[in-house]
Amino acid sequence: MKTGIVIMLLATFIADGTRAFQPTRRVAPARTAELKSMNDLYAASMKTNEASEAPAPSKNVQPPLPTPPIIVQGGSLRTWSYRSPLVEQVQVVLATEGRPLDADIELWNGPDNTPCKMRVYVENGLERPFSATINTPRGPNTVAIRNIGQLEFPFAADVIANDVEGPSDECIVSSATIQGGALRTYPFAPMVDSVQVFLKTDGRPLNARIELLQGPNNNKQVVELYTEDGFERPFFCILNTPWSGNVVRIVNTAPVEFPMTASVLPHTIKNDFFSGAVVGGDVTMGSNFGW
Repeated sequence: MKTGIVIMLLATFIADGTRAFQPTRRVAPARTAELKSMNDLYAASMKTNEASEAPAPSKNVQPPLPTPPIIVQGGSLRTWSYRSPLVEQVQVVLATEGRPLDADIELWNGPDNTPCKMRVYVENGLERPFSATINTPRGPNTVAIRNIGQLEFPFAADVIANDVEGPSDECIVSSATIQGGALRTYPFAPMVDSVQVFLKTDGRPLNARIELLQGPNNNKQVVELYTEDGFERPFFCILNTPWSGNVVRIVNTAPVEFPMTASVLPHTIKNDFFSGAVVGGDVTMGSNFGW
């Protein structure tokens, strides 16, 4: 009798333990919404796909932002390449934080072909930044800028394509011939803030030296230029002329068989130029006398 009861209890305990280890089955709730058509099956998925898709770009697309200038350390080289033949002109701008600027600028058009090159020196790259326009027909073209100064004299360089500054109509018309080996000077009044320089030839090579003087034999800016075709690749630059006593000197360094035409005119005029007298203060001699 006892043996039968024990067997029954064990069987009950085993059965309860087996039920305890069995996973619980969840009954799905009844679907309350009725599907009126087969399109209702894809309504939710279509909404999800529409939400996941990226919005269509607007028609008013903003133009790309201009690239910031590149710092060219002393002794280093930076290049700007343009493969598109639509790039016909580039503007080169060089500036410093007030230190001297000494650079070599070259235009590469194909292997071992340098149709334009120049050497630029500026005493103060903050007061007188260098800005020049170079023609780049028949691409691809590469503009190479090398800082030939010491490591302590870096400068910022930027090359702008197509949207460049050019000479005015008056500057193009009022050009004068400078024979090979000759020079011509252009003095400017103190109210002139910057001048435009335009040089070209009739198709012959162009060799010139452009100097900005302020005082006797005091070169503030010097540009030594070479162009293989002065008609197809004329030279145009803008020189800042702060303060007074500024004189631009153009020298044709080519032989007498290679004349060129030059035009130097004011570019910007100071509107707030003060032309009145500046009255000085009292002069103190020593510490006991006042005049």
